[in-house]
Order: sequence, then structure tokens, then C-alpha cells
Amino acid sequence: MIALIVGTNRPGSNTGRVAAHVAEIYAALDEPPQIIDLHQLPPEIFSPTSYEKPPASFTPFEEPIGRADGIVIVVPEYNGSIPGIFKYYIDMLVDPEQFAGKPVALVGLAAGMWGALRPAEQIEAMLIYLGAVIYPKRVHIARINEHLDETGRVKTPAYIERLEKQAKGFIEFAGKLKK
Repeated sequence: MIALIVGTNRPGSNTGRVAAHVAEIYAALDEPPQIIDLHQLPPEIFSPTSYEKPPASFTPFEEPIGRADGIVIVVPEYNGSIPGIFKYYIDMLVDPEQFAGKPVALVGLAAGMWGALRPAEQIEAMLIYLGAVIYPKRVHIARINEHLDETGRVKTPAYIERLEKQAKGFIEFAGKLKK
């Protein structure tokens, strides 16, 4: 099972749109991912007492990480970094070491010209610390607003091809690590 994390809680985000398109690509390859949408995090997770014991409503956001054979993270760049909610999500996991030994693929997007290169590097550093195995073929979509159609799907053939190639390669990569 592939878990797909939508790395922002911004409603109606381009990240959510790209993640939906990525999910379709995986589904077409007979690997429909379980989506973890940080926009749907329960409000009680933000209580200071959640650090001691996350509420039961957080379980659907944590449990897929433990079960996943691979994790795909779609993340935007906010102010040259990762969205704070993504870091908070990782911090709230009861056992962030669930990432240990798991393959992780990254898709970055940004309004600027680097396509979330910095956030991807920051996430990789954090996940390497947690023992994840980083899939080396990242996809960075720069100037994201130029590459989405009116429905929010990626419209640029070169980016669609990169996303499809990444998905095929990542499924194979995760399968080899599972064995």
C-alpha cells in the first residue's frame, strides 16, 4: 500500500490538486494510494495536550504510515521552506520512526522558479534522520500556476511524463525494498 501525504493544510491548494492527479496516476498503475490530507487534520490535534497523547481522531492520519509499503509526499514551498503543518504532523506521530526502512518519494511544487527544491531537501534530511529510504527521482514543478488546467490537473506533458515515470519507478523501488 502506498500512502500519499498532501503536505499542506491550505484549503483549495494547488498541492491538493497535484496530489489528486498523482493519486490517479498510482491508481492507473493498480496502486491506489491511501491519501493523508493534512487539510483534514482534526482541530483537537492542535491542543497543547496532544503532545502528551494525540487524540483518537488522529489515528487515521498516523495509521497509514505504519502500514505503508511506500510513502509519496506532495509538498509546496512556503517562504523558502516546508509548510509548518507538515513538520507539526511529523512531530505529532506517536512513533515517527515508522518511517524507518520505508521508501519515500517527493513531489514539490512552487509558484517560484525552483519547484520546492528547498523544502524537498529539508524533508529528505528529516526523513533520513528517521531512517527512511529516499527515492532519488524527485519531481519539482516550478511556476505551478502555469502548469495546471482549469480543473486543477497538471496539463504540461513534460510534467505529466515525469510524474508517471516517478510513479512507475517508485512502485518498483518500494517492491524491491519490501522483499
